[in-house]
Amino acid sequence: MNDTVTTARPAAEENRASRASRAREQGAAARPVRQRDAFFDNAKYLAIVMVAVGHAWEPLRPGSRAVTALYMFVYAFHMPAFIIVSGYFSRTFDGSPDRLKRLVTGVAVPYVVFETAYTLFTRWTSQDPDRPVSLLDPLYLTWFLAALFVWRLTTPLWRHVRRPLPVALAIAMLATLSPSIGHDLDLQRTLQFLPYFVCGLLLRPEHFRLVRRRAVRILAVPVAVCALGVAYWAVPRMNYGWFFHADSARGLAAPFWYGPVMTLAVFGCSAVLVACFLAWVPGRRTWFTALGAGTLYGYLLHGFVAQAAKYWGWYEPAWVHRPVGTVAAALVAAVVVTALCTPPVRRVFRCVTEPGMAWAFGRANAAPPPGDARP
Repeated sequence: MNDTVTTARPAAEENRASRASRAREQGAAARPVRQRDAFFDNAKYLAIVMVAVGHAWEPLRPGSRAVTALYMFVYAFHMPAFIIVSGYFSRTFDGSPDRLKRLVTGVAVPYVVFETAYTLFTRWTSQDPDRPVSLLDPLYLTWFLAALFVWRLTTPLWRHVRRPLPVALAIAMLATLSPSIGHDLDLQRTLQFLPYFVCGLLLRPEHFRLVRRRAVRILAVPVAVCALGVAYWAVPRMNYGWFFHADSARGLAAPFWYGPVMTLAVFGCSAVLVACFLAWVPGRRTWFTALGAGTLYGYLLHGFVAQAAKYWGWYEPAWVHRPVGTVAAALVAAVVVTALCTPPVRRVFRCVTEPGMAWAFGRANAAPPPGDARP
């Protein structure tokens, strides 16, 4: 009798566990898949267009105060906007195996691939066949992937810091005082852009709804116009290298105390312009909403076109350095980066930009969180 009861009990428990497991699986299957937010996809697409336009205007700056002002204006908000959105979508990063896998496959692997590719491409365009491949010295626009890898790993720490944004600003201010930081993993830029990432971590959906109110949208117009006017005034008076966040105060030939002051001033300016930018981002689905899911491809690939344009002499004709050339360069850059965000391009380059790497990690236990913290 006792043997029968003892045998039946594990069987009953096994049946209950099996039923519970099936219920969990059915519940997971029935749970609706969260859709991508059209607002953030629109914001990412428009920001990547601004990045491409900024790179297209770079060779047109010499001798043109107007182009330099436009360039400074765009650089004041396009990467901060990207980084803030990246921080916002990194809030759920907890260091779990699935999220670490996505960090490796979606950030670290593309960094290694494109750092190598850009080095080889630069050997050709700069006629420097001996340029070394160095994964510790990010080349051109690959710095963002290296920085994002570091920022994302520190996300759990920022959840436990009592005043995360002031602490991040203090770190950025101290970085401007330290010319000896060097260029390994572009640490200077990683630390100086850190406050924007931490700011994104602190944001909530209601903050984005706030900047999209009609009153804010209307106010954003005169604020942006005034900022553009200030940029034009500042061209002969200010080193726009402060917006790159890539050098210390000494590296920009400024007194050491300029570093902390300019860190706070630039952060405030950029935060206001990012708010203006987000205020005018449409929240509904548009013809370019789907392209927002492919902005990493546009970001990483458009740099080859930008570098090749200089090598092939596209900026040599005199008309390119006139107003019509400035407009044409912006339009071409927008069309090129748009094409690079399309599904056909994504299918071709997915193997190096979003590799599955099942051979290295095996089958994932959970689907990645909705949204994408990358460009």
